[in-house]
Amino acid sequence: MNHIEQNVHNIEDQLKKSLDSSKRDRVDLRVVVVTKYVSIEEAEKMVSLGYKHLGENRPEGLIQKQAALQQKEIVWHYIGSLQTRKVKQIINHIDYLHSLDRMSLAEEIEKRAEKSVSCFLQVNISGEESKSGFSFKEVMEVVEELSKFEKIKIVGLMTMAPKDVEESTIRKVFSELKKLQEKIVSLDLDYAPCTELSMGMSQDYPIAIEEGATFVRIGSAFFKEIEADKT
Repeated sequence: MNHIEQNVHNIEDQLKKSLDSSKRDRVDLRVVVVTKYVSIEEAEKMVSLGYKHLGENRPEGLIQKQAALQQKEIVWHYIGSLQTRKVKQIINHIDYLHSLDRMSLAEEIEKRAEKSVSCFLQVNISGEESKSGFSFKEVMEVVEELSKFEKIKIVGLMTMAPKDVEESTIRKVFSELKKLQEKIVSLDLDYAPCTELSMGMSQDYPIAIEEGATFVRIGSAFFKEIEADKT
């Protein structure tokens, strides 16, 4: 068993524990394998192990991997900040956009998309200046404003928790996003069903799952080398 297979085994064990603790099933969770720093061969290895959701954060990386893996049945996610001028490069080649973080981006998607695009609104729950996204207070107004966009479907909300903070702080960020998502669901909007939550990465996905994540974005935890036993 190589290091990727061992990591997959360990991660799947942790996924089961987190899902069991929140009384959920594995089918309720999509794992997006973040392949932005890995080779085509490593991405292909993950597909061979049964992972069909791949996430990229650069148009160049997305285009390169799609060209190499075009015979595979892959669901493509764009998970990084998307510059307005690069929308036309990728918007008709992805299944999900996790980073709809400003109205100017929505306007460009509306202009360039050939069909409806499944989007997550990026919400800056923690209020960090280093993170993009709509503020907690803005979201309901933004959802209402997006009703006029025919090419954008708000399938859910996305956020990133702060790094190097206590678990209670991370839980609060994720639980706040869950409450906001439920509020939007209650509106019963065709263009914004908002049934999904994209939250949790390699360092905090177990907490995110326990707080209701339906998509987790895991990269480095899959590909890190296993440290040799020093004992």
